[in-house]
Amino acid sequence: MGRETGGHKEHLATIRPPASTSSTQMPISSASSESPATEVSVRRTEDQVLVVRIAGSWHIGGAFPPLGEVERELASGWKPTAVSFDTTDLGTWDSGVLAFLAATSKLARDRGIKVDRSGLPKGLARLLSLAEAVPEKKDAQAEEENDDPFFLQRIGARAIHTQLMFKSGLSFVGQLVLSFRRLLRGRARFRGSDLWLLVQQSGIEALPIVTLVCFLLGGILAFVGAIQLETFGATIYVADLVGVAMVRDMGALFTAIIMAGRSGAAFAAQLGSMKVTQEIDALETMTIPTMDFLVLPRVIALLLMMPLLTLYGDAMGILGGGFVGVAMLGISPVTYLIETADAVSLTHAVGGVIKGTVYGVLIAIAGCLQGVQSGKSSSAVGDAATKAVVAGIVSIITACGLFALVFYMLGI
Repeated sequence: MGRETGGHKEHLATIRPPASTSSTQMPISSASSESPATEVSVRRTEDQVLVVRIAGSWHIGGAFPPLGEVERELASGWKPTAVSFDTTDLGTWDSGVLAFLAATSKLARDRGIKVDRSGLPKGLARLLSLAEAVPEKKDAQAEEENDDPFFLQRIGARAIHTQLMFKSGLSFVGQLVLSFRRLLRGRARFRGSDLWLLVQQSGIEALPIVTLVCFLLGGILAFVGAIQLETFGATIYVADLVGVAMVRDMGALFTAIIMAGRSGAAFAAQLGSMKVTQEIDALETMTIPTMDFLVLPRVIALLLMMPLLTLYGDAMGILGGGFVGVAMLGISPVTYLIETADAVSLTHAVGGVIKGTVYGVLIAIAGCLQGVQSGKSSSAVGDAATKAVVAGIVSIITACGLFALVFYMLGI
């Protein structure tokens, strides 16, 4: 549309919101239904300025005119010297008009066109300046993924993540070895009271749960063995089955699983909470090695307690098997103990203790590693505890399989 104004011709285009397709559209409020409709029009002046006229009432929730006509004017071959605004007929408004003005200003700036805000009300001009003072971060909004990543891309991302986790684990173990070297030289920095407290928490306080689980495990093994051995009339060998199984493998394995769920998760939660409260950062600021002060005492505590807990678990398992053998299979207590002593050798006991010790170190490393690598939020602490239990149990089962293979090759 064109018209003659003051001897020069202006190009005028008017944009109104699209009409509603529903005949039963409800107004947002009574005030908005009585207010004039929003309207945007653009015109060119003889001094090559694009004037954007804004009229009506602009409120969030209402129908705003699109930027299509403004964008077409700016994208055409004609390039204005500036973009200005005419708000003479602007009614009531809120941040809705601010969003429209910010989008229009961005279109102009992207094309290197000056934006003239002199036609805006002072309050609106100040709000627009404030909105454009700090640019939006590119990563502030979540990326929209229309399609799932390619299958090979997912495999590559998972492989890279696994590689990074493996490197961080090796680095942690290397730092722990250096910390043990400082301990042997008498240079490790940690408090003895912390160590004895951890020994108490990982040892004495764990006896009730170890007692219950290992006693029940020994009884279960006796039941399972008795069902098969009764067919041969050899129920007396239930003592051999329970004794060898508990001392050689099951005692150390189940004690380690208990400690992974108890001490491993506790270590991860403690260190994760210290990271959230910035206690670890404070230690590093005071040049106190966190590996010596926090990780080393926990590893030493489990290193000392797991052999004793393993032997105690073996005894409780044998006691549980003996209870079943005496109370339900008719085996005398003396016969059961003699048969157990004949079946179990010192090699079995030493092998079980070695396994328990290694399991304890793995549990401590898994718990401390997840705690140190925890995020700085309450949910991250819970995730770290969960990962510590999973990593500890997986490492224990893997080590148990390796021990079985090595002991078989050695003929033990």
